[in-house]
Amino acid sequence: MKTELNYINFTYQTDSLKEYNISLSYQLFGKDLFSAPIILVNHALTGNSNVSGENGWWKQLIGEDQVIDTNIYSVLCFNIPGNGYDDFFIDEYEDFTPSDIANIFLQGLEILHIKCLHAIIGGSLGGGVGWEMLAKNPHLAEIFIPIACDFKTHDWLHAQCLVQKFLLNHDDEPLQKARIHAMLCYRTPESLNDRFQNKYNQEKQRLESEDWLVYHGNSLNERFSLKSYKLMNHLLMNINADEKKLKKIQARMHLISVDTDLFFPASEIRMCFEKLKEKKENVFYHEIQSIHGHDAFLMEYKQLNNIIKPILKI
Repeated sequence: MKTELNYINFTYQTDSLKEYNISLSYQLFGKDLFSAPIILVNHALTGNSNVSGENGWWKQLIGEDQVIDTNIYSVLCFNIPGNGYDDFFIDEYEDFTPSDIANIFLQGLEILHIKCLHAIIGGSLGGGVGWEMLAKNPHLAEIFIPIACDFKTHDWLHAQCLVQKFLLNHDDEPLQKARIHAMLCYRTPESLNDRFQNKYNQEKQRLESEDWLVYHGNSLNERFSLKSYKLMNHLLMNINADEKKLKKIQARMHLISVDTDLFFPASEIRMCFEKLKEKKENVFYHEIQSIHGHDAFLMEYKQLNNIIKPILKI
């Protein structure tokens, strides 16, 4: 299995007319390119291209004999430029939007001579980038599986990202505090209450739920840069695929929501499905049932496997 980072270097002009030298890194898992159907996986906010293998963040879905079987498929994943996984950072992060990331990914595919994908799969921000890609190139993929995301950032999510932006621009432990706030949006009251039940840690003199939040804040601060987090939050805040172009997407689309998602509510994704269904036949809706909210797409692997497996086999 090929897991080393590969690089594509090119010049790119953003939609805001700024010139950048882009170092687009990616990883390839499974079969060699052009020897098998290619699945593009777009990572989420704090994710990266390492989707499979021992440390892969989606290894419960992608790997040998998994639902996305690396014995059958070539699995390609780009790093969003500036996520820091490849030590490439962007200072002026507001120069970029998800539309730009889609353009960059499309240029990367073109340089790799990939004209058609078997599937595009992405969760959260990664799915949003997938929407942007297909709005620009409606013939790119045979299957599109956006998970826990929509084609645009709605007002509620925009507001949460705005709070994140305020926290990230603060001087005192900005990344830790932003992550603590984000964890409350990724999960639900039921999820936290059911897990911790007001248990108190006598040794640390605080609630176990507080200790858990502090741990996640510190953990992300150790592995992620503030500069990268600002960029990724900005991207999540500005997903805005052209709604008029969605009906032209040729891919068979399978929209997957989480019934308790606070970031991308199931009601919004269902509304997107219903609008598309009026104009397209090959669009389908699936819903994960979970108390865990948005993060269920990283937790409810049995349900996700059961949904995705028949989609890829059709």
